[in-house]
Amino acid sequence: MKNLLVGQSGGPTAAINATLAGVIAAGIKSEEIGTVYGCVNGIEGALKDNLMNLSKFFAGADKIEILKQTPSAFLGSCRYKVSEKDIPSIVKKLVKNDIGYFCYIGGNDSMDTVLKLKKACAELGTKVIGVPKTIDNDLVGTDHCPGFGSAAKYIATTVSEIGRDASCYDLECVTIVEIMGRNAGWLAASSALARFGGNAPDLIYLPEVTFDEEKFLADVKAKVDDKKSIVVAVSEGIKNADGSYVAEQKRAGNDDKFGHSQLGGAGKFLELLIKERFGIKARSIELNTPQRCASHIASKVDIEESALIGSKAVEAALNGESGKMMCYKRAQGSEYAIEISAMDIEKIANAEKKVPNEYIAENGCDVTKAFVDYAYPLIQGEREIIYSNGLPVHVSR
Repeated sequence: MKNLLVGQSGGPTAAINATLAGVIAAGIKSEEIGTVYGCVNGIEGALKDNLMNLSKFFAGADKIEILKQTPSAFLGSCRYKVSEKDIPSIVKKLVKNDIGYFCYIGGNDSMDTVLKLKKACAELGTKVIGVPKTIDNDLVGTDHCPGFGSAAKYIATTVSEIGRDASCYDLECVTIVEIMGRNAGWLAASSALARFGGNAPDLIYLPEVTFDEEKFLADVKAKVDDKKSIVVAVSEGIKNADGSYVAEQKRAGNDDKFGHSQLGGAGKFLELLIKERFGIKARSIELNTPQRCASHIASKVDIEESALIGSKAVEAALNGESGKMMCYKRAQGSEYAIEISAMDIEKIANAEKKVPNEYIAENGCDVTKAFVDYAYPLIQGEREIIYSNGLPVHVSR
């Protein structure tokens, strides 16, 4: 029997450990797999031969269930860009540990790693499968990404609560909520779901629409004149006409290993813009990391689907699939349902799925009903959280 190796990479989510749980449970259950190992801190752990025996650690089913409600990445993550010179070292470690199956859970950059390993793993006979993960929801080939539903649920809930708070005083006020999303506005768009619980947000700005200061100010003025206190949802990645990020920090050495600029501050910039132009109360709120780690309010649909896609990744590898990523396909019809299949990694790696035009309102500062219909099923349900001493229980290495 060959062993199975699993790793986590990129930004953590409230659901990535549910996917890991699905992989581990399927690996332990299979009579074709020897030991399930985890590479600590993603592909860097594989390079350093820093592996954890997950079959031993998760021998009891209780820990698997707690893992599903644990946020962040249990195995640890990384943002390591694999180069061609790394491949022989990785292959050497796979051979050393008798790895016949490798599942890598992550987003865009992680799928680039799967692509680079595909040829070497094929020659080795090791099956390599990419398993999607990203709250940004920007991986192509899949209807949605594990982690997005829970982040959307948190954002919608929080924006609804912010809207209630902002409207309790009889004065003109603009509250700007800055939401994650570098080039794709799926998360900011999900703030529209807050309207099921209130009237916020009043305006939504996505990276897919060129940001125009004067139009933004006119939009805000019209809304304030109509209802005094308003809430504006804005993606951190909104861009000017020249393609530069409104919030881009230009300092030298501020890019990550994949060349991504560090963002942050779009909300504060707009707050100051409003104060300067209109002289009214304005404040900005950056939701920051709670968007991806608020497991206490995770979507039940998201967690269950995430665990399922992890188990399906193992099943695909055992069936001989390799060099592919697992994908959700939404079934036709009024009732929400998904199917899971594998797609060639070449069609997915280094591509980006942005919010399509049919989901963006014509005025450029809102979303359409079609988007709400798309996102609504993904935030449904709440898991029964296991608590101790008044706090959710998490599992640690």
